[in-house]
Amino acid sequence: MTSALGYLASLPSPSSNAIHIGPLQLRAYGLAIALGVLAAVWIAQRRWSARGGDPSDITRLAVWSVAAGVVGARLYHVITDHQRFEGRWPHAVAIWEGGLGIPGGLIAGVLTGVVLARRRGLPVAQLLDVVAPAIPVAQAIGRLGNWFNQELYGRATHLPWALRIDPAHRPAGLSHVATYHPTFLYEALWNLALAGLLVLYERRHPSAPAGRLFALYVAGYALGRLWVEALRIDPASRVAGLRVNIWVSLVALAASAAWLVATRHRTRGPDGSEPQSTAGRSSRPRWFTG
Repeated sequence: MTSALGYLASLPSPSSNAIHIGPLQLRAYGLAIALGVLAAVWIAQRRWSARGGDPSDITRLAVWSVAAGVVGARLYHVITDHQRFEGRWPHAVAIWEGGLGIPGGLIAGVLTGVVLARRRGLPVAQLLDVVAPAIPVAQAIGRLGNWFNQELYGRATHLPWALRIDPAHRPAGLSHVATYHPTFLYEALWNLALAGLLVLYERRHPSAPAGRLFALYVAGYALGRLWVEALRIDPASRVAGLRVNIWVSLVALAASAAWLVATRHRTRGPDGSEPQSTAGRSSRPRWFTG
C-alpha cells in the first residue's frame, strides 16, 4: 500500500523520448527546443511591431542567432561536461540525445544578434529589451525535452511533486531510489514567472533606459539558475567545489546587478528621447508587447 501511494504521489516520466507519427519519429528534445524558438520569435515580433518596428527584422536576426545559439550551447555543454564524452567523442554532435548548455547558447545567440543588428542599423538596446521576456518563455518550453529524456533532475525526494525516474536513468548507487526533484519543472516555472514580471516591470516603468529589461532578465535567470543548479546531482565539472554553471550564474548576476546599479538614475525623457531608429514606442503596452 505504501509503495502504491508513493507511486501515485509523484510525477511520471514519459515512457519514450520520441513522438511517433506513423513512420515518422520526432525526438521530443528537439521538438521542445523548436517550439520554444517559435514561441520566442512570435512574442518578439509582436513586441517589436508594437514599437513601430518591422517584424521581419526579428525573423532575419532569429535565423542566425538561433543557429549560433544551438552551436554555442552544444560547445558549452561539451566543454564543461567533457568527462561525459571521453571514449565516445562522436556523440559530441548528437544534440538529439540531450545536452545544450544554456549559458553558451545565450552568449553565442545574443552576440550574433547584436552584431547583425548593428550592421543593419537597428537599435541594439531596444531589441534586447524586446526579446527579454521572449527568451525565458523559450527556455521554459525547451526544458520539457529534459523531462522526455529523463535527465538533469535533482536530489532524491518524496515530495508530492517528485519526479519518478525509470531504473535505466537513475544515478549510479541510487538505483533503489525512484523519485527526485523535477528541476526542469522548477526552472520552467521560474522562467515563466520571470517573463511575466519583466512585462509587469516594463508597464510600470515606461521611462526605464533601454537595455534595463534585458539586464533584469539576465539577473533573474541567473538567480533562479543558482538554486536550481544547487539541487542537481548529474555529473558536472567543478571549480573550487562548485559546479561550473553556478560560477557562471554568479558572474552573470554580478555583472547585471552592477549595470543596473550604475544606470539606476538614468531615465528616458518624456518624449521617449533615446535613439529609436525606425522603431517608436506603442502608446499602450499589452501582454508581451512593449
